[in-house]
Amino acid sequence: MAAVAWGRCFPRVWLRRRAGPGCGRHYRAALCAELKQPLAIEEVASCPVRPHEVRVDVHFCGVNFADILVCRGQYQEKPQLPFTPGMEFSGTVLETGTDVSTVKEGDRVIGVSGFNGMAEECIIDHKTLWQIPEGVPLREAATLPVSYVTAILALEHRACTRPGETVLVTAAAGATGLAVIDVATNVLQAKVIAAAGSDEKCSLAMRKGAQSIVNYSQGSLKEAVRKLVGSDGVNVVIDAVGGDVFLEALRSLAWEGRIVVVGFAGGTIASVPANLLLLKNVSAMGLYWGRYKEQNFPVFSRILSSALQYCQQGRIQPHIGAVFKLEELRQRPQKICYVASEEK
Repeated sequence: MAAVAWGRCFPRVWLRRRAGPGCGRHYRAALCAELKQPLAIEEVASCPVRPHEVRVDVHFCGVNFADILVCRGQYQEKPQLPFTPGMEFSGTVLETGTDVSTVKEGDRVIGVSGFNGMAEECIIDHKTLWQIPEGVPLREAATLPVSYVTAILALEHRACTRPGETVLVTAAAGATGLAVIDVATNVLQAKVIAAAGSDEKCSLAMRKGAQSIVNYSQGSLKEAVRKLVGSDGVNVVIDAVGGDVFLEALRSLAWEGRIVVVGFAGGTIASVPANLLLLKNVSAMGLYWGRYKEQNFPVFSRILSSALQYCQQGRIQPHIGAVFKLEELRQRPQKICYVASEEK
């Protein structure tokens, strides 16, 4: 696919490899050997599978904003160099350890790998694999673990969004923003105001199901929201931008509204004016996707299973900007970084 096909308005890209026979002595992987430098595609020796592990033939791996940050040394987690990025993937089981009974050779699975998914194969703990239901393509399945689990956690688990409520989502044309629009509109039956930084991005958000759009590069987000919903405000905000956008979104909340912070794509972390929480009895809360996997795995697993079910039922339609082969990674380092920065 031409680079122009995944330009400014697309939130993420996907890496694809051709399916092949099982594992060999070596496989190809994308390696970050030096921070802020292009990734290298190198041959890596296969490791033996331990009793609790599974070897997966990786078909698709998501490229997320966190992958870009970790390769710049700007993410919360800092793997030792060299490392292979890639937090989510889909593929088929090649081999299982002696203690594994949940999956078998040939099963289609998605996995949450930390940072080692951008490779032709991946060895992973069986507990962080989920079987892909019949009818869900491998490509679409690979979109679910990060953006859709974040969206469902934010909307359902943290904000307790109810049918008919109004949800304001910032960075609406990013991967998480589009997932929030999809889940809020098609699963929770909420009304969505999508806010983004250009008309092109707002148009994409509208096509994906938002009822209203706001381009916050053209004026006050608070005033634009007020024109749409009146002085009462919105019930829920999912914010991935931070800074002044977060503060204006906070001021747009209704009585007993809830704002969930999922990121800081704008680069600025705002301080919360506590008096605003008091005056309208609003709640401000955070959502760090990775901590749920470590601190409350049953919730994480349940929500990922729900995302798979929603996809199988056709209730959600993941947006995929483009698909590239693994070897194309080193040819597009600046474009990949550029796509991630466009989440704002």
